[in-house]
Amino acid sequence: MSTFRRRVIPDATIARLPIYQRCLMELEEDGRKKASSEQLAELAGVNGAKVRKDLSYFGTYGTRGVGYDVPHLLHEIRRELGMTHDWPCVIIGAGNLGSALAKFGGFVDRGFSVVAIMDVDQSKVGHQVGSLTVRHEDELPEVVKEFDISIGIITTTAAAAQDVADQLVEAGVRSILNFAPATLDVPYGVLVRDVDVAIELQILAFHEERRALSEAEIV
Repeated sequence: MSTFRRRVIPDATIARLPIYQRCLMELEEDGRKKASSEQLAELAGVNGAKVRKDLSYFGTYGTRGVGYDVPHLLHEIRRELGMTHDWPCVIIGAGNLGSALAKFGGFVDRGFSVVAIMDVDQSKVGHQVGSLTVRHEDELPEVVKEFDISIGIITTTAAAAQDVADQLVEAGVRSILNFAPATLDVPYGVLVRDVDVAIELQILAFHEERRALSEAEIV
């Protein structure tokens, strides 16, 4: 009996797919039907060889001397990213960040819909955030089941993040986007992506410091 083994895709390649999608959307909006790997690479901020290698993991989409068919490649990347159907999300934490994310309209175009925002703070429960009403965190299992939620977004304090992650996992959520500055301990099979704005700022500060030192040495 034969077995099917999915090809292992490098994380770096997966991380670039949304960038390629955005670039292809821009090309499509400009009415472009074809694009070379070099043109796509320039928009994505990488080199042509990397574009060709990344896309080779998913099939042969380009034609030598002609390039890529923009609408077709965009469709294929959306399919690989699971963007051909809707992904319901729940936000836990109705503070400034959680509320801003709940009101953000850019998720819908990418295949995501925030269907609920929740908090443990009774003073926030019942308040309107965009088109949503803040619900109590205790309702999480019912909300996940009601909307068939796939992704949980944590925007709580670091101290509360692990408890929220545990509740999400118990409710059946297997993908978590974590904005809290905390390392989450989750069971095998649960995927966590951390978004720590402070760390990203520190990385930028590091490069700025290096740049300043280099310029000082030149002077």
